[in-house]
Amino acid sequence: MKKRSISRGRLDSDAGGGAGGGGGAFSSDNEPTTTTATGHKSGAASAPATPTKQRSSDNGAGARKRRKEEIAQTFVIVNERPVDDISLDFFYKPHTITLLAVSVLAVMYFAFVRNETNLDDNLWAGLLCIVFFFLIVSVIAFPNGPFTRPHPAIWRILFGCSVLYLLTLQFLMFQNYPTIRNILYWLDPKLKNFHIDMEKEYGVNCTDISWERVKGHLDVFAWGHFLGWAFKAILIRHMGILWAISVMWEITEITFAHLLPNFIECWWDALILDVIICNGLGIWMGLKICKILEMREYKWASIKDISTTTGKIKRAMLQFTPESWSAIRWLDPKSTAMRFAAVIQLVIFWQVTELNTFFLKHIFEMPPDHFIVIGRLIFIGLFVAPSVRQYYVYVTDTRCKRVGTQCWVYGAIMVSEAILCIKNGKELFERTQAINIVLWLTIQVMISVSFVYLAVWWQQRQLKNLTTPTKRQDDITLTTSTSSSSTTSQVSQCKSFEDPSTLSHYDIKIKIV
Repeated sequence: MKKRSISRGRLDSDAGGGAGGGGGAFSSDNEPTTTTATGHKSGAASAPATPTKQRSSDNGAGARKRRKEEIAQTFVIVNERPVDDISLDFFYKPHTITLLAVSVLAVMYFAFVRNETNLDDNLWAGLLCIVFFFLIVSVIAFPNGPFTRPHPAIWRILFGCSVLYLLTLQFLMFQNYPTIRNILYWLDPKLKNFHIDMEKEYGVNCTDISWERVKGHLDVFAWGHFLGWAFKAILIRHMGILWAISVMWEITEITFAHLLPNFIECWWDALILDVIICNGLGIWMGLKICKILEMREYKWASIKDISTTTGKIKRAMLQFTPESWSAIRWLDPKSTAMRFAAVIQLVIFWQVTELNTFFLKHIFEMPPDHFIVIGRLIFIGLFVAPSVRQYYVYVTDTRCKRVGTQCWVYGAIMVSEAILCIKNGKELFERTQAINIVLWLTIQVMISVSFVYLAVWWQQRQLKNLTTPTKRQDDITLTTSTSSSSTTSQVSQCKSFEDPSTLSHYDIKIKIV
């Protein structure tokens, strides 16, 4: 018997997803997918456009009540999606008492038996204990967002990590620059020996376009570009928006090159290696993966129904794959002005997030391969996944009246990072050329509007081609019908006037002519 997780007094997924259903990590789980009679879920389900208002015969309190319930259910699906069709009870039953007992016993053991002579070790132990209990509370109390695969607890822990990071940024905002630097030195004393001018330079000897030079630029950061854009394509799934972000990022690098030396690149590095090869191939690869997942049929069998050990292992591994996948439509031919502006806002916010990465690394002097920089990139990428999904539903679904909590927290993180950079980089931003910033903002808005407008125009053209038959198709149809009836024209005409059942068919032919 398969069940649906209902815990904490509302639709929830406290520990579901062990071997049953659940949402994919980057899937469109809150969209309807086509289900066949055999239980297959088709990933190629049509993407929902903006819901339109429907006329209802029963107006009044009943209709308003149903509308409120529909709005509430939509927010629940995007903010705390329940897990359906779970066959292993152990993975979704609440174990709060057991978790509390194990946590307290573990903390008591380490608090009494560990060596307390070293101050740094004591501070580390206290901080780790705070993080440990905060993540325990996250599993119990926080929402899992729009995803449930591989397990809702994973996404709740991730949401807890984002809240911890936001609180850390708030604490650092009220510290001066030397204090923050000392905190970083305490985390990693090797940072004392690093200075930002030790980074690799990419914008020197641009006339030297040899194979050895080009191969030297295809370093780990080039692979990072490729994988990063493939990941962005899987999240956004819209070629026009992706290319808008890609082109505008190169313009952003040119604009801020007088502040960040590693933004200075040769023309062939920026145009060919970055935009065309790394970014372009990454976008193509990501969209190709999305297309494959859309065309796949999803049929999930319970692990209890699988008899072989190999089959059980395979089913357990498939728990880390999406439960369903649907196409995404950021823009449709009937998009409103607010939806148009929301997509432009997404493009600009993405630029700010990218800029925060480089300014934080430059202002606080950390090498690109430092564990803090790499860890932040990984966590930001994981934070973005549910945030983009919640933002998409908020923008495209008129029934969703509130933005999801993970998206809200991520927005606060983005703004807090920007404030931290501006506050502690006063000397750097004093060299800012105002004309560059004005031009950058102007070009950002212009390119964003242009790409989004072109995307809407293209979809309107595609819709028009699908709904309006061409004149050539009408001519072909007319020619085929005329040639097929030429041998029996006299008989068919006589019968058509005598037989009422064929009269309408004859009239249709006359109207086409």
